[in-house]
Amino acid sequence: MRKPFLGTLAAMVSVGIFGTYKVVTYGAEAFPSSTVTIVVPFPAGGTADFLPRIVADFMSRSWNQPVVIENISGAGGNIGAERVARAKPDGYTLLASAPGPLAINHILYKSLSYDPTKFTPVTVLGTSPNVLVVSPKITARSVGDLITLAKSNPGKVTYASQGAGSTSHLTASLFESMAGVELVHVPYKGSAPAVNDLLGDHVDIMFDNLASSLAQHRAGKLRILAVADRNRASALPDVPTIAESGLPNFLSVTWFGVVAPPKTPEPQITELNRAIVEALQRPEVRSRFVEQGAEPVGNTSADMARFIAEESARWGQVIKTAKVTLD
Repeated sequence: MRKPFLGTLAAMVSVGIFGTYKVVTYGAEAFPSSTVTIVVPFPAGGTADFLPRIVADFMSRSWNQPVVIENISGAGGNIGAERVARAKPDGYTLLASAPGPLAINHILYKSLSYDPTKFTPVTVLGTSPNVLVVSPKITARSVGDLITLAKSNPGKVTYASQGAGSTSHLTASLFESMAGVELVHVPYKGSAPAVNDLLGDHVDIMFDNLASSLAQHRAGKLRILAVADRNRASALPDVPTIAESGLPNFLSVTWFGVVAPPKTPEPQITELNRAIVEALQRPEVRSRFVEQGAEPVGNTSADMARFIAEESARWGQVIKTAKVTLD
């Protein structure tokens, strides 16, 4: 049986069946009493956009209030993150993001207009292992084949990423370091445009999250060579891990979390966490996550805070080891 990365997170998920809540009253204030906006700092169409949309639908039903997704992309997710960092801390503006703006960018960028460590954690939505996916024009059928191809053509094999500093960028840099190859980075503004160019044979390979690439692999339009988790993915039992394929201890798993502006009051965080965890416990939501190659989490605010700190330290080490720099 597959032991998914972050199994400890799954163990920290609150259990139990929640009822349906319209609004929760704290003193004289009802929350939420109007539209809640979830900012996704990447373009529509990728996993970072897809997962919060699933959850937002159930949050809206629970509260009988609109929950809308607003895509504000650019600068590796920093533009959308800054928007939320400067928003009123009342629980009505949230950020749903992949690791970059929450745990990585402050290490990579010389200066940011926001401090990600000041966000108020709500919960981790889910996790998805990164996978090594290649375009149809690439003849390599294994990680070993790809390494041989890259070594025979130094500086010619191109890789797409979700943007500078994204987990796809850092995973490729780690791959270069461990495999001893030289690749050419082609950054995009999110998974969707990167995958589109991979489909169009404009770039050669990509380290993408499984949730984003699984459908294209199943349709035969792209080819997943290996999974960057500790164990094989249950959705792809015949696809080996990168560690199995000759690079021991290679590990890269992405995740998607929700945070609120700095100093958002605890009662609002408690209600936001309750609504999201309730949604993630619903069988229809869980099945939609799993179908896309993502594993639902739904942990506490305190657990998420610890997890972000651990992830920041882990990716910081990758940045140091692979000597990643931004132009």
